Amino acid sequence: MIVLGAVIGIAPATSAQTASTLTSATPRATASTRQLRYQIGQMERVLEGAVEHGVANIRDRLQAVGPTELLISDNARVRGFRLEGYGMFFDVVVPSLDTTVLWSIRTLDQNDLGLESALKALQTHVREAGDVNLEQALRRIELQMNPALLARAAAPVTDGSRNATGPAAVDDPKPASDPILANPNETYRVEVTRALMDALLDHSGSLGVEPTEWLTIAARRNDDRPPLAPADTDAQTFIIRLRGSDLAAFLARQIPREEALKRIEVRVF
Repeated sequence: MIVLGAVIGIAPATSAQTASTLTSATPRATASTRQLRYQIGQMERVLEGAVEHGVANIRDRLQAVGPTELLISDNARVRGFRLEGYGMFFDVVVPSLDTTVLWSIRTLDQNDLGLESALKALQTHVREAGDVNLEQALRRIELQMNPALLARAAAPVTDGSRNATGPAAVDDPKPASDPILANPNETYRVEVTRALMDALLDHSGSLGVEPTEWLTIAARRNDDRPPLAPADTDAQTFIIRLRGSDLAAFLARQIPREEALKRIEVRVF
């Protein structure tokens, strides 16, 4: 009975000590988790900004061909996770590029019916008509158009044998078009991928990626469709990832930026 009483007497103390340890450990674990979630949220915003930067660069290059608000109308969305035993994973939804508008503009230009040619023809007709009402209507249209396009349409003819204000001005040779029109989707992908790679190197130091872990970004375009629509089997996901040891070497300035970029793996799924 004495021995039993001693055991019973010790047990409550041990249980209380264990409970006290768990209670004190829980706030620390919660604080650590809260801090990690905060850092992940920060990285989510950084990656969204990186995508928007790439989109802005594409918009600047496409300003000369038409209304870019019709080409890219969505916003980037990013969700980050920590996967135990693997590292950090970020799912990035990239706004889709509506290439149908680009192809329409390109086809019209090839048939001499593009915006620049049409504007020059319209300006010539209004000048020859001498109608004040037509001139005012044309000015209202010009106010809604791209300034770069207006500048090119207003440029005088370089050939001295032509009259810059006459009908021949419509046939002026056009400046070389941006190569982006040849393959807009590929140019868009390269621009956004590079922006994400730069963000990965510049803003991931606070995520605490271990040397044996990976920091991964999976970028895919936004392909929202009706529930009953068939799956888009042509949609691709670009996997951008860097091993934690390489990231640590870059952050410690043991390898230059060019080398760190080379060590980033980019795969297509």
